[in-house]
Amino acid sequence: QVQLVESGGGLVQTGGSLRLSCAASGRTFSRYAMGWFRQAPGKEREFAAAISWGIRSTFYADSVKGRFTISRDNAKNTVYLQMNSLKPEDTATYICAAVSAIVPGTSPDEYDYWGQGTQVTVSS
Repeated sequence: QVQLVESGGGLVQTGGSLRLSCAASGRTFSRYAMGWFRQAPGKEREFAAAISWGIRSTFYADSVKGRFTISRDNAKNTVYLQMNSLKPEDTATYICAAVSAIVPGTSPDEYDYWGQGTQVTVSS
């Protein structure tokens, strides 16, 4: 079992930055690929970014590529999402997810564990 707790969301102006954190329980965190998804009201949950374990390959949705950076600190059981140049369309609940796999996927169906989410609101 893996429990995930997100933090770091908030209200920011267009062009601003936020850093989200996802703290994971469990001693095998390093063996899980991790992902960040986001969901706006009335919309489907969508993939934002993911990172593999081991060599830490990273993957991004086209909508966030070049602005968001995912990273992980296995010693702290934590995965981060640095979000720069934020836009109003980035407004959503950001949710951390984990999968027992080497390479993460981009579909929510591929993930085993989910956090509760943290709200990010970008004002224009």
